Amino acid sequence: MGWEIREVQDKRDLKRFVYFPLQLYRNHPYFVPPLISDEIEIFSLSKNPAYENCESKLFMVYYNNSCVGRIAGIISHIANEKYLEKNLRFGWFDTINQEKSAELLFSAVESWGKERGMTTCTGPQGFTDLDPTGMLVEGFEELGTMATRYNDPYYPELIEKCGYKKLIDALEFQTKVPNQKDIPESLVKSAEWVKKRYNYRILKFKNKREALQRGMELINLVDESYAELYGTVPLTEKQKNYYIKKYLPYIQTHFMKAVTDEKDTLIGFLITVPSLSRALQKARGKLFPLGFWYLLKALKTYQVLDFYLAGVKKEYRNKGVDILMVYEITKTATEFGFSYSESNPELETNKKIQNEWKLFKPRQHKRRRIYFKNI
Repeated sequence: MGWEIREVQDKRDLKRFVYFPLQLYRNHPYFVPPLISDEIEIFSLSKNPAYENCESKLFMVYYNNSCVGRIAGIISHIANEKYLEKNLRFGWFDTINQEKSAELLFSAVESWGKERGMTTCTGPQGFTDLDPTGMLVEGFEELGTMATRYNDPYYPELIEKCGYKKLIDALEFQTKVPNQKDIPESLVKSAEWVKKRYNYRILKFKNKREALQRGMELINLVDESYAELYGTVPLTEKQKNYYIKKYLPYIQTHFMKAVTDEKDTLIGFLITVPSLSRALQKARGKLFPLGFWYLLKALKTYQVLDFYLAGVKKEYRNKGVDILMVYEITKTATEFGFSYSESNPELETNKKIQNEWKLFKPRQHKRRRIYFKNI
């Protein structure tokens, strides 16, 4: 039967699309499977509010009637309005190590984009900034995180043979958590000075209900903090409420740091989570029968602390809010006995945050790339 490209048409096709990487990377030591239910929800027009201003098309490639690759094409109209572009995004790209497979996938998604009037293509990217972004180009022997997607070393070569070039990279760092007595003195003194100088207050949430009461304030600050970063798009009200309900109830308040000013206005936040990577590997994409138990156990296993989101209100940048939050989370990490922390992707141009990591002598162990092509 040979090679064949197929468009995802129904729920059965979507399930195959979502399951493909779990088959491709079955028992892989560094691949961290996403939850199948979450992946299906992402492509649900009725559940994912991103479809208010986005459209997508999913393709799979088959060889002799067996699925050997997949790709998603996404047009974010709100992003194109912000950046005055006619840009197509690609994401959820996975394939066996065959040039023909990659060629067919990119040809299909680019043809769809051109039919819709697009002139450029970038990726891997998702619908929003909270979706996994970037292709792994360094760090293939490092465990992935819940917020990222693993790929084998042949992916960059395949995509470059399809005409794609580097647009921008994001770096990831691993840092050893110091003992209480080894917290850098410069960090301690800076945090204490900042707190006194500006009368900042560290919020102490008694429970998740208190944190949820700040939910909309926090998500608005996410929007504001990320507005000037590459590729970011504003969230709609539906998206904000969606993410608050979907993620905030699962955040452990010990590992969430928030700073307010004298008027009790939220001016900075930092969200970290005990690593769920090993638990997700054991769950194999499913919450039941045992996946949910693995995840709950991981949330109480204090070995690696993953940094997920952080932001500071624009007018308070360069006024020590970030220093204060780093100090507070460092104290918490040492109290709970964490050994390491993972930064998750940070744009290579974000020198300020990278300079803060230097206090802890980090190991830059992964690099992800967003590619670009004129179509």
